[in-house]
Amino acid sequence: MADFQPKILAFLCNWCSYAGADLAGVSRIQYPPTTRVIRVPCSGRVNPFFLLKALQTGADGVLVSGCHPGDCHYITGNYYARRRFTAFVDLMDFLGFEMERLNFSWCSAAEGQKFADIVKTVTDRVVSVGENKFFVKENFID
Repeated sequence: MADFQPKILAFLCNWCSYAGADLAGVSRIQYPPTTRVIRVPCSGRVNPFFLLKALQTGADGVLVSGCHPGDCHYITGNYYARRRFTAFVDLMDFLGFEMERLNFSWCSAAEGQKFADIVKTVTDRVVSVGENKFFVKENFID
């Protein structure tokens, strides 16, 4: 268990969070190599079924990260994302799912260090619950 490296699928907003991840990379800020990034136009475009599918296909955790409230490139996309994610988390909690596997954050393009801190926090949360064996239907993520 000590050498467990989780697989975390991160859905990052193109305009802010993905740019924050890029800034962390070009600034050589160290953070765990546990995330696989999917770049989306806006966090508001992330369908909760994407999160379910990620968990079913072998991801140990998911992260949805978008622009700070009020700074969305598409005006209100991050508000839709926040509402969807809150409802999704409530549903998964009702079903008895481990909440440490579901993560949501705000990160702007200028916050490379914050992005690295988010990845560290999410990784620690997922490591605390271990490998996702309960929900996996088929293992496609390497």
